[in-house]
Amino acid sequence: MKELVRKVLRWLMTPVRRNYRQRNGVKSEGERREIPNRILLGMARDMIREGHTATIAVKGYSMRPFLEHERDRVILDAPTDLKVGDAVLAEITPDHYVLHRIIAIEGEQVTLMGDGNVRGTESCRLSDVAGIVTHYLRPGRTLLASDPTLQRRIRLWRRLLPIRRYLLFVYKAIV
Repeated sequence: MKELVRKVLRWLMTPVRRNYRQRNGVKSEGERREIPNRILLGMARDMIREGHTATIAVKGYSMRPFLEHERDRVILDAPTDLKVGDAVLAEITPDHYVLHRIIAIEGEQVTLMGDGNVRGTESCRLSDVAGIVTHYLRPGRTLLASDPTLQRRIRLWRRLLPIRRYLLFVYKAIV
C-alpha cells in the first residue's frame, strides 16, 4: 500500500518536481570524479585546524529538507561555542565523518542526528567536531547559519520529530 501511494504521489507531483529542479538549479549527473569522504573531509578538517575555512558539497540525504544531495554546499569554520541546533562536521569513528546537527551536549559527549533521520543518533567527543557550518550555499543564494528565520525553522523541525517520517515522505514525493 505504501509503495502504491508513493508511486501515485510521484506521478501527480512530476510537474512540480520538474519545476522545482529547474528553479533550484538541480542538474542531472554528468561525468564527475569523486574523492572518497575519508580523504576529502580529513583534508577539510586539517585546513580548518590551520585557521582556514572549508567549503564542501553536501552528499547524502540525511540533512533533508535543509540541505539537498549534490545541490547545496556548506562553509565550515573552526568549532567554537557549540550549542544544540548547530550543524557540524564530526568524525564519529576514525576516517568516518558526518555532517549532522547537534541534539545534545553532555560534558565532553556530543550527540548528533541528521535532519532527514527519524531515529538513530551518532555520538562523538567535543574534540572530534571538525567544523561548524557558518553558511549554507544554495544555487543563487547564500544563507547564514545564524539567520533568525532559518533558526526558527530548525527549532520547529526538531519539535516535529514524532511526525517527521510523514513530512519527509511527502517531501521526497515532491522533490
